[in-house]
Amino acid sequence: MPGHRLGRTILLVCSLLALVGIFQGMMYIYKSNKANRALREVARKPWLNTKQTMGGEKKPLLRAAMVALVRNSELDDIRSTIRQVDDRFNREFGYPYILLNDEDFTEEFKVGVQAMTKTKILFGKLPESHWGLSPYVTEEKVQEKLAYNKDRYLYGGSYSYRLMCRYQSGFIYKHPLLADLDYYWRIEPGVDYYCSMPYDPFRYMRDNKLIYGYTIGLKENRKTVETLWNTTRTWMLENPHHLPEKSIIYWPINEKSEYTLCHFWSNFEIVDLSFYRSEAYESYFQHLDRAGGFFYERWGDAPVHTLAAAILLRKEQIHWFEDVGYRHPGNAHCPNKPEMTRNCVCDKGMNIMYTNLCGRRYTEVNDISKERALVLAALPDQKPEESGH
Repeated sequence: MPGHRLGRTILLVCSLLALVGIFQGMMYIYKSNKANRALREVARKPWLNTKQTMGGEKKPLLRAAMVALVRNSELDDIRSTIRQVDDRFNREFGYPYILLNDEDFTEEFKVGVQAMTKTKILFGKLPESHWGLSPYVTEEKVQEKLAYNKDRYLYGGSYSYRLMCRYQSGFIYKHPLLADLDYYWRIEPGVDYYCSMPYDPFRYMRDNKLIYGYTIGLKENRKTVETLWNTTRTWMLENPHHLPEKSIIYWPINEKSEYTLCHFWSNFEIVDLSFYRSEAYESYFQHLDRAGGFFYERWGDAPVHTLAAAILLRKEQIHWFEDVGYRHPGNAHCPNKPEMTRNCVCDKGMNIMYTNLCGRRYTEVNDISKERALVLAALPDQKPEESGH
């Protein structure tokens, strides 16, 4: 009958519409899950980020900047660095650059640098109290040590190099231009960046509760840090209240309390500045400064930053920016994972982090307890044989 046929037709149409609705709902859930999986993967591996996964969303900048200590004579080298940082990363984000000098920057320098980027650049002069001889050493003994070390190692006789190492170790983060920053990315004149960075490393550090980021780790020349570990262990034993319950001290210091000389090459570092501003780090730096090793030996900011991080941080708070292809005169790192190399233009043979002992050791060691760290600090000095480069 016509009425029955009409009813069946309506029922069929309703059923089809219901099926279509169910199918569309399932597709929505599938696509949502797929999108969520992609976002989780990007969060875990930010170098996979693309315009598609970012969805074109531009998030507000964090309180962060690229910071360099640079001289007027290094104009061409810092222009090259800034151009590369802009090309590889900052053109999409627009974080400011802060350039510092112990002298006034020339107009030629300022104009030359500003031509490299549309991003804001701040120029600052170091406070006199931050740049100079430590009050805990004497000019006479410093000159004596410079003469003694002149031919023992690179910059062995350089007074200005020692000023730079002391400044980078205990003062750069105190400069007024950095006062409002939460993070800094240290850049250097005359370095190369080989890989595009399609994500915000400062935000990545914050979101993952990371404190210290590096890209190259290698050995220090033992002659430059002959008393650094013994000076450090003294600080640990005198200041156990500053030590965390767990730390990654087993990277630079082995189970026999020998200094492995492994250190993060701090000419590239991205750091949560609350670490350097902490009471523990300031206490450690002041202890080192009183010992005189920045001038009497050649304690670099790299081993100092490393020992501080290893003593005061857990491994999960330190991040290897493996995806950052980077060259500083002397060493270079080129990622070898396909998901990273697609963003890079570099020679995969530049693989110091995959071949050197310090890189391998870092993957093998884990945090140890505060009690164990203090036992290490109390062990007698083993005086290992000369090594390092």
